[in-house]
This record gives sequence, C-alpha cells and structure tokens, in this order.
Amino acid sequence: MSTGAILPELDWRGLYADCTDREALQKRTATGPITLYCGFDPTSDSLHVGNLVPLFTLRRFQQCGHHPIALAGGATGMIGDPSGKSDERNLLTPDQIDAHLASIKPQLERFLDFSTKTNPARVVNNLDWTKNMSYLEFLRDVGKHITVNSMVAKDSVRSRMEDRATGISYAEFSYMLLQGFDFTHLRETFNCELQIGATDQWGNITVGTELTRKKMGATVWGLVLPLLVKADGTKYGKTAEGAVWLDPKKTSPYRFYQFFVNADDADVVKLLKMLTFLPEESIVDLSARVAAKPEAREAQRVLAGEMTKLVHGEDAADSAAVASGILFGGSVADVTEAALNDLAGEVPTSDVARSALEGAGTTVIDLLVTSGLAASKSEARRAVESGGVSLNSAKVDGVASAATTKDLLFGKYLLLRKGKRSYAIVRVN
Repeated sequence: MSTGAILPELDWRGLYADCTDREALQKRTATGPITLYCGFDPTSDSLHVGNLVPLFTLRRFQQCGHHPIALAGGATGMIGDPSGKSDERNLLTPDQIDAHLASIKPQLERFLDFSTKTNPARVVNNLDWTKNMSYLEFLRDVGKHITVNSMVAKDSVRSRMEDRATGISYAEFSYMLLQGFDFTHLRETFNCELQIGATDQWGNITVGTELTRKKMGATVWGLVLPLLVKADGTKYGKTAEGAVWLDPKKTSPYRFYQFFVNADDADVVKLLKMLTFLPEESIVDLSARVAAKPEAREAQRVLAGEMTKLVHGEDAADSAAVASGILFGGSVADVTEAALNDLAGEVPTSDVARSALEGAGTTVIDLLVTSGLAASKSEARRAVESGGVSLNSAKVDGVASAATTKDLLFGKYLLLRKGKRSYAIVRVN
C-alpha cells in the first residue's frame, strides 16, 4: 500500500473524523512517508479497549510506510487531561507514573513494529524533555505563543468553566500547553508532521499545530479519529465490571475474548473494520454472513480471535476460544488446561478434597449441590432424571452416577453442566 493510500484507507474503515487541512495532508502523504505521533497518558497501569482505535491507526500508518511514534506521557500524566472529564483527576506520584509506564510500554509494542529496517516505530516519554525545563522557560517558550482567549474557547475547558461547582484547576487548564509543546519538540527532534488522537483531543491537537507554526514557521497537521461507540451511542469498552483492559491480570484473555464475542450484530462489522487488519474482501464477506445468518455469530468469533491473538498471543486466543466453545455446548475432548484455568475464573468454582473422589468417589448429586448448581439433593436428582446434567460434556444417565479421580481433567478439574448454560467447575485440592 502506498504512503498516499492511508487517508482513503481510514475513510473506508470509519477511522476518519476531521483534519486541520485534509487536502494538504493528502498531498503531503502522496509525496512520501511522514512521521506522526499519538500520546498515551499513563493514568493507569494498563491501556484499555478505548485506546485501541489510535493504536490500530498508528499501525495502519506504519503499514503504509509512515513512521509512527507512541508517546508515553510521563509529564502530561502527572497533570491529567481535562478532555471529556467532568471532575479533576487525582494527581499521581512520580513513582506511580513510572510503574504505569513500565506496564504500558510492552502493550504498545504489541501493536507497532519496532524491528523493521525501513520505518521502525519508536516510543518516547515527554518527561524527558520537560523535567529539566524551568517554569519561567516554559512561560517564555510556550505560554507566550498561545492566547488565553483561544484556550478558553476549547470545548474541554469551556465545559468545565461553565460548571461553577467543579471548575477547572490552573494545572489542568495548562495541560493543552504541555501537549502542544510535545508536538513542537517532536517536530524539531524527529521532523514529526502529524498528530493523531480521538475527537475529544481536537482542542489539544490544534494548540500543538498553532504553537509549532508560531515557534518554527512549520506546517504540521492534526487528524482526529472517531470515539469507539456502540450503535446506540454509548461508549464501547465498558462492562458492568468496568473497563476492558489489555493487561491479562486486570481482564483475563477469556473475558477479553468473550467481550468481543458478545458484540452486537449492529456493531460487529464496524469493529472488524476499525480493530482488525483483515482485508476489505474478508470483512465484506463476513458482513454478508452476518446479514444472512446472524445467529451463527461467525463475525464475532473472527473479531474475538483476531483481537485476543494480537493483545494476548495466539496460545491465549486459542485457549479462550476453546473455553468459550465449551460454554456453548462444545466438547471437552480438545480442552487445554489453560482453557480450564480460564473457565475456573469465570464460572462458579468450588473446591473438594482429593480423598472425596478416591475409591467409589462422590455422587454427581452431591457435586451438583456442592458446586451450587442445585440448591438441594432433591433438585439435583430431578435435574439428573430429566437428562439435563452432564459431567465433562458426557450426559449423566443415573442418579447413582459418581465421579472419581479417574474423571478428573488434568488431574484437577471436573466440569459440570445443568441445563444448556449453567456451568460449574469442581477443583480438587
């Protein structure tokens, strides 16, 4: 794909919202590769699904031959961006910022190619060029070029100023100057000509383009991407438990996979375009399959597999797919221990002593009660008699059936199912 093909590619994938001068940027990209950047503030120790659109977009630019920079906001993260926030952020300590950056950098590296010889990506930290700058230097070199009038006119600031109860601190008010300074520094240091970000970053980005023009007389561009939202307009990437994180310790690979498997039919084609590197013909084919047979959820499984493989690796994606298949009536014949470990964190799990399964073992009736799948032995008996209970995907035929150590999967697990969708794991200790 040529360097000039990037904007039409973003159009088709629904990744273009606005640009400071699209026509000029199109002409510039057609002449050869440019350097661009996107910032990620370490306000948490992990990125989340909401960060995926700019990450994928950086990679798409790289695939077209451009030079991407992922900026880790060691400095800006200490202040906090007021954009899209109704309250003042809690200030993080330098140690917290450092710990968050250490966790986030490997996540950035999963999306960008740092080893290619032609246009390798790079990660920079804006604390490196701000930590030794005095307040007076910042006022003279940055503050004098941006008027308060233009800053107050930004939506992110104006909305907070109109709320008299909350207001906005001088620190957060100054955030856009820090971000603008980043753009100027990257233009001077790496000849960076473009900043990208979500639409809520428009005000911050345009401060950077203005500052760079005034300080350097240089033309740079800002390009904003749509926020990731569902068809009903609500923000994508949130669950009842909170954000969907890229860190497997915060959101397990299985739960990450399930989040995308559960994508609504109205959203899945848009997500395939925005959040995968599948070619247009594959996505068009999956779109037709969604329209013809939505109950098969083929597009959702492809989306979940692609996303989980990219974020957590192929083994984790395969394990999550197997675990997900089990919960939809699949067999344990090909189950892995990793998949059962995933399930143990997602379905009710109870522990029994190994001695209880030795010899004649424990009746399935008792295990149903122990696992919580049945409230009483009489309820468990009725479930077995109706043919609605399985052990390790095999139907339990009689109320006298028992489980022994021979039935343990990987010497550790029993998988019980009552009805079509009620599962529990019994784990020996």
